[in-house]
Amino acid sequence: MPDSMNFDVNVIPFPSRRPMPPTDEGQERLHRALLALDEAVQGQRSAVAAWRAALADLGAVMSGLGDSMQRYRSSLDTLDTRVAGLHAQAVQLEQTADKALAGSAD
Repeated sequence: MPDSMNFDVNVIPFPSRRPMPPTDEGQERLHRALLALDEAVQGQRSAVAAWRAALADLGAVMSGLGDSMQRYRSSLDTLDTRVAGLHAQAVQLEQTADKALAGSAD
């Protein structure tokens, strides 16, 4: 090989393995993870408690709505009875008027 061929070569070192964290750092990471998990569980408990309270409120509202519907139904039944009585009176008056008109036509 001739001397005129000089190559610049950059050797890229192969990445070495990461050193394992000391046991204390691993324990600290575990401790932080457990604290975060505990916070998440507490948040979930709060959310479930709020959901249950909302369901209880919904139950109370639905019960009140049911009571209101029963009162409304009772009012409609009373109105139906009164309208039926008025209808019977109107039919009777109509028959009386028809008889009166038939008698005066003779």
